[in-house]
Amino acid sequence: MEYNIYFYAILIIVVGLFILDFVANWLNVSAAASELPGEFHGVFDEAEYRKSQEYTRVTTWFGQFQDLVGLVVFLAFWLFGGFGWLDALVRSWNLPNEVINGVVFMGLLWVGQMVISLPFDLYDTFVIEEKFGFNKTNLATFFGDFAKSIVLAILLGGPILALLIWLFETFENAWLYGWLSVTAFSLLMMYLAPRLIMPLFNKFTPLEDGELKTEIENLATQCQFPLAEVSVIDGSRRSSKANAFFTGFGKNKRIALYDTLINSQSVPELLGVLAHEIGHFKKKHIIQQIVLSVTQMAIIFFLLKQFMKNEALTSAFGVTTPSVYCSFVFFTILFKPISRILSLGMTAWSRKNEFEADAYAVQVTGTANHLISALKKLSKENLSNLTPHPFYVKMYYTHPPVLERIEAMRRI
Repeated sequence: MEYNIYFYAILIIVVGLFILDFVANWLNVSAAASELPGEFHGVFDEAEYRKSQEYTRVTTWFGQFQDLVGLVVFLAFWLFGGFGWLDALVRSWNLPNEVINGVVFMGLLWVGQMVISLPFDLYDTFVIEEKFGFNKTNLATFFGDFAKSIVLAILLGGPILALLIWLFETFENAWLYGWLSVTAFSLLMMYLAPRLIMPLFNKFTPLEDGELKTEIENLATQCQFPLAEVSVIDGSRRSSKANAFFTGFGKNKRIALYDTLINSQSVPELLGVLAHEIGHFKKKHIIQQIVLSVTQMAIIFFLLKQFMKNEALTSAFGVTTPSVYCSFVFFTILFKPISRILSLGMTAWSRKNEFEADAYAVQVTGTANHLISALKKLSKENLSNLTPHPFYVKMYYTHPPVLERIEAMRRI
């Protein structure tokens, strides 16, 4: 292993980002207000409010501990020559070509990461989420989902990874072809995921005729929203948390409502939530998000090209033979600070869009009360943190804190 500038840069990056996350988490937990915000009087009682704060503390420090374990394992694997050993092991198998070498090398790293993450996922689901009343799943469903995820990762991730390795092994402008390939794959998955992949995990059933369906169709007509289908998801099989989302392109849009959301919200409140989601479409936020994501991906692939088969970077990880697949792994680590900076802009833009979608919902429904009531209920049922620290919000929140959203809607 060569102790060059890349070695020290990566050491500073991984340790520095861990410290940054720790500081953000500490500030966020410390920012918990001792008294229930006045806006939520009558929604939370004192016991429920304390429970929401405890949930924030427990999940935050559990996540930080998981990050610590991940950091220690990564540093141990790296500093004791794990990357060089694994590359030499794969090459000793005399596989047919570099593409297969790369898929096997990265696949083994992925398996190792899954083995480390699995105990944490089990504890999170069956201890923490169970303790706070969210978990509704069982071991059979958990491991069934786990197995399906592995199969999907192999069937979908394996070929795209092999394609990228082949492109960078073959073409001078591979970064351009790689970017176009990943962009096409991502757009295809946006279309296929709700139709082929999500039904593997949840059951989708058409919303029954009745007041809710009629009101949703009326809202869609009012907003000139081309609604093709309204489905109910059996989310209660796994968690008591509620959600809703939209899918589809062009004139083929679909609404999916979790059964937990339907059971906990009134019809006007549900319409407020859906009007907010329609607002994202009407304000072109979805198209903007796709354009920004595609642009960001282009930047990543262009920078990747600059570090392809970089001998100094490869030596910093104790690997003797520069390769495309090692470049993928090592660049991902080196790129983390830039990725974090880009994410700050993306989350700020996302928070702005949430305010715009809220304003659209108020305009369409003629009142802020229904969406505000829905957000309050969701905050209570999901034990949301009502007083996050501003630094934590800027770092990680894609949605503004609920109190800021409520205040903004009351001003309209």
